[in-house]
Amino acid sequence: MPYVKRILSGWAEALLPVAAVALALLIGAGMLLALGADPLKAYSAMLQGAAGSVSGITQTLVKATPLLLVGLGITIAFRGGVINIGGEGQLIVGALAATAMALAFPEWPGVILLPLALAAGVAGGAAWGGVPGVLKARLGVNEILSTIMMNQIAIQLSNYLLRGPMIDPAEIARGTQIAQSAQLPQQVWLIRLVPRTLLNGGAIIAVVMAVLVYIFLWRTTIGYRIRAVGLNAEAARYAGIRVPVYQALALALGGAFAGLAGAVEVLGVQHRMMEGLSGGYGFSGIVAALFGKLHPLGAIPASILFGGLLVGADKMQRAVQVPSALIGALQGLVVLFVVSSDIWARYWARRRQTYG
Repeated sequence: MPYVKRILSGWAEALLPVAAVALALLIGAGMLLALGADPLKAYSAMLQGAAGSVSGITQTLVKATPLLLVGLGITIAFRGGVINIGGEGQLIVGALAATAMALAFPEWPGVILLPLALAAGVAGGAAWGGVPGVLKARLGVNEILSTIMMNQIAIQLSNYLLRGPMIDPAEIARGTQIAQSAQLPQQVWLIRLVPRTLLNGGAIIAVVMAVLVYIFLWRTTIGYRIRAVGLNAEAARYAGIRVPVYQALALALGGAFAGLAGAVEVLGVQHRMMEGLSGGYGFSGIVAALFGKLHPLGAIPASILFGGLLVGADKMQRAVQVPSALIGALQGLVVLFVVSSDIWARYWARRRQTYG
């Protein structure tokens, strides 16, 4: 019987996120009714838009790719006991760095230039995430405040570069002055996985990275120390782990994955740097990471789910004439109930330990 109870409790814990989504959608249905819309029609349109066709499925996976990469960085940071709210800025800087590398050497073969562009994106994001990490390690600066402020600096830096040094010369010649870079050389574009869609090799990179992050966090010494710092900084310090160093490392690694997300978005989807490229992925990635219970492999289905919500929002808006901002509300509800489900899971786990 104890074995059966453990199995049942394990299944119940695994289904908690599903129940959280169902409850969020139920409350969302009430919101739709309040707006005078038919919830069944709205959710049917959302599902059809996200998964009802090859175009919808591929677009969902395209949206899920940067969410997964940002979510992996958020997972590392949270596991290290630090909160990274700077994914948006780190993504932008990573995209800028990848664009600069690709445009600096347009004649180089893709086999050399593509890895260098991706590496530049990783390095740019890591540097942008490392600044709050160093500030926290050296001066005790709150990383929530510093990462948020770094977002604003990244946005203004992008605006300056795209209207000045990195603006497309063709825009200047036409006099349109649109804030975007020149198109990247084709040899640096990520391969298309499905013809005539935007689904690209970045999706494969993201899944491989999720597996590697799992191995890193749970099968390496550095990953163990990061998790130890996150679980109990004082105990980790007593054990001889240099807590500030690993907190700074966690933020830098979080930035590296957000920077990779920016590079993938530029090289695989847009093929040029432009304003608004981040699309809010830096913040939505936090939601995906939390829904995946801060586990690299759990972030994969979570990113697909929220990618589908982003894609389905457009069709739902057209079908029932409701604000697309409702999707943001649904995301918030999902996070609220998922976090609540974690609290309940820990509560019942303590009860089982106490009363059997």
